[in-house]
Amino acid sequence: MLPLTTHSLEKLEMLLKTAGYKVRYEKGNFKTGACLLQNSKIIVINRFSNLESKILGLAELLQNLEIDHDLLDEKQNAFLFQLKQTKLQL
Repeated sequence: MLPLTTHSLEKLEMLLKTAGYKVRYEKGNFKTGACLLQNSKIIVINRFSNLESKILGLAELLQNLEIDHDLLDEKQNAFLFQLKQTKLQL
């Protein structure tokens, strides 16, 4: 399981950035979590969400996105593999 810490959030953000996605924190009246904007490489997260919601939203998106593994280094590939395996255990 992914620890709910600021470091975990930073790891998720860095993985997405390396994969070519832009993560933005915006205020608004949309639901907590994260969303992918119309198949573009922009992910919007509600700035007022708590840390747990931000991490779970990004982790859920990463589990469903098709990411080019050639763009990631070994540690990031292992981290992504671990995230995808977590989904299988649920």
